[in-house]
Amino acid sequence: MRKAGAFPRRLLATALAAAALLPLASRAADSLGQVETLPAQPGPHWLWVGDILLRRAAIVDGGTGAFLGQIPGGVGIIAPLRSPDGREIYLAETHYARGTRGARTDLVSVRDAVTLQPVAEVEIPPKRGEHTSWVGGSALSDDGRFAAVANMNPATSLSIVDVAERRFAGEIDTPGCALVYAAGPRRFLSLCGDGTALVVTLDERGAEASKVRTARFFDAQADPVMDKPVRRGGEWLFVSFAGVVHPVDVSGDAVRFGETWRLVADADAGWRTGGMQNLALHAPSGRLYALMNQAEQGAHKAPGTEVWVFDVATRERVQRIALRGPAAAFVAEQAKIEPGGALDWLLQRALPNDGMERIAVTQDDAPLLFAASGFPSTLAVYDARSGAHLRDVREIGIALSLLQLP
Repeated sequence: MRKAGAFPRRLLATALAAAALLPLASRAADSLGQVETLPAQPGPHWLWVGDILLRRAAIVDGGTGAFLGQIPGGVGIIAPLRSPDGREIYLAETHYARGTRGARTDLVSVRDAVTLQPVAEVEIPPKRGEHTSWVGGSALSDDGRFAAVANMNPATSLSIVDVAERRFAGEIDTPGCALVYAAGPRRFLSLCGDGTALVVTLDERGAEASKVRTARFFDAQADPVMDKPVRRGGEWLFVSFAGVVHPVDVSGDAVRFGETWRLVADADAGWRTGGMQNLALHAPSGRLYALMNQAEQGAHKAPGTEVWVFDVATRERVQRIALRGPAAAFVAEQAKIEPGGALDWLLQRALPNDGMERIAVTQDDAPLLFAASGFPSTLAVYDARSGAHLRDVREIGIALSLLQLP
């Protein structure tokens, strides 16, 4: 039996979607011959947005919705890394001689952070791994000297690049462990399939100085952690499929594991964290943002319809933010419907809310919360403190991937 009201709802949704396909007025063409540059320091609300189909990383200003620039990155685009002094951008790239086939070249490109133009490149072994979340694909040592690129061919390893001397420093095997996270001036961390972590320390030339397996800090069979942690100072926060937060302290000589805590209380049974990039952290306030859904167990990559905000110090939830649906936002963009109006209100209620896949939070005193969907590609901007929807960044891309603060 058809549910009452289902047909009118679908009819309205179809009509609104069809309206979005009507011919739209052409926009004025951009002027030619003018080359823009970026300020020496990034704005407080800037964000890198990857696009796996356009093979680029675009930089946008969430405060205004302006598109500021882009850099190409080849196949499997990941987020750029920025040098501590802000002058250079490093990007691990993969290219094929025939576009999607032919001889493969992997490299780390070096770009000027103001012009976004390439100034150097360092070729690395053609082994760079590609995975759906794109988090942990590369990392920069805390002193800015070495970039590490996670390989999977299918054996796992790290390619180390000395970005100061523009040279390939070597490859370090990481058997049973994958991805890479910064863990000090000369140290990186990888996650291992047995519930441990691998700590790799470099010498002054970027070669392997030591490689130590930690004690097991999660149960890889009963409740594995996700590979999408967030960092606050010397501590990484990993979250498990069941919503258990695992603090990993990398500030000392030895890696230490803190007391675990839960995101989901018994009263919220049925909710779980998920998505391709499901955590964000506002370090100054100690607020942890988690993308949440009501998907079935095991659907840890399912998009989220809410963001829950936690105080890391008290480990208590302090806020719930309802997210707008990406389908409605996409149709509104195509039909040039402004957010907040009557038509926008109808769209949000007529079209299903399948949830958002990625979140990020800026680190200033008036932080913004970004929520992104890959298909359809939408990027929504919220006030991270009040949860109010501020704007949608339009014409952002085709298949959005990793979000990264500069």
